[in-house]
Amino acid sequence: MTESLVIEILTEVFYTSFLVLLPVLGLSLIVGIIISIFQAATSIQEMTLTFVPKIMVTALAIIFFMPWMLDKVISLTVRIFTMINTVIK
Repeated sequence: MTESLVIEILTEVFYTSFLVLLPVLGLSLIVGIIISIFQAATSIQEMTLTFVPKIMVTALAIIFFMPWMLDKVISLTVRIFTMINTVIK
């Protein structure tokens, strides 16, 4: 196993993890910004007002994007196992 192969695998793993987490974190960020603007406009400083909607949106995003996320992670795993199989031979 060469250094370039390890770098290629790690690059692919980091890119895939970033790609899988992006929709969930992006939606959570958007909801957090909207709620922060609402809180600033109304001077309501309730902690549950930010926590509950972000948790709900995050859970819904995970449920909605789960098939796509699993497809990306499974394809990465298959590629890594294929690489391991070719390196061993």
